[in-house]
Amino acid sequence: MKKNKDIIRLDSISKAHQLLGLEKPRHPLITIYHHTPQIIANTINLSFSGNLYYIAMKDGIKGAFQYGRSSYDFEEGTMMFLAPNQVYTTPETVETASGSVGWSILFHPDLIRQSSLGKIIDEFSFFDYDVNEALHLSDKEKQTINALVKKIEEEINQNIDKHSQELININLESLLKYCKRYYDRQFFTRTNWNKDYIIRFEKYLKTYFSSDAPLENGVPTIQQCGEALNMSGHYLSDLLKAETGKSAKEHIHLYLVNKAKFSLLNTNHSVSEIAYSLGFNYPQNFSKLFKAKTGLSPTQFRNIS
Repeated sequence: MKKNKDIIRLDSISKAHQLLGLEKPRHPLITIYHHTPQIIANTINLSFSGNLYYIAMKDGIKGAFQYGRSSYDFEEGTMMFLAPNQVYTTPETVETASGSVGWSILFHPDLIRQSSLGKIIDEFSFFDYDVNEALHLSDKEKQTINALVKKIEEEINQNIDKHSQELININLESLLKYCKRYYDRQFFTRTNWNKDYIIRFEKYLKTYFSSDAPLENGVPTIQQCGEALNMSGHYLSDLLKAETGKSAKEHIHLYLVNKAKFSLLNTNHSVSEIAYSLGFNYPQNFSKLFKAKTGLSPTQFRNIS
């Protein structure tokens, strides 16, 4: 990946249009562009970041896209999502099929700041997935998404009035909600693959807490767990939620509490010693978590059991 000095900052829609070789944007806070040969040529082997959300349908385009430290080959008919300030690198070479219907949406956070979408945008955790965790759509799903994109595009291209931004946001929110549904479907249809990762996640927790890692590194974060399984923490959490009903954070907390229960009943270690052995820097944080999950303080649990 290129060094940070080579990363192109895109903090406005107008700057993005300049880079893409497009005319002045019709709307200052959102744009939709189709993946024409000219646009693809203008963006070969470049690294981007900036204060913009990015949604793309990579249909009819093949190439290795880079995200973070890794590179991934796209399949046809996939969607990807990037939140502001993430770094994304385009391929050095790209193959395009005739009749490509791929497109990208760029929008500034100011577009949704005072809308209902602005209040729930963080719930769409797929903006923080890795590129290899892209959404793969069926033909019917593609039709639904493309219809919503067309509605947004129509609003952008007509004369802006007092209703424009509201209607754009409504359709953009609908698009993201459909994508959330389709991601849930993707988790469901990959259930055997998912279960393998659940087993690996449980094994990782067991190995982690059986070592000196908690004393040295503390309680594992969701991102640490995800990286251990070669996925983003957000994707791991959503995968676990879809399969078990509990997020990665809930699984970690459950493991901590069960481990603590065993120590409280089978050792003479103090509550503080147990807290430190589990990776807590402050015993009071451990006691707070334990009581929240069991209804009892560690000392009460030890005395009544």
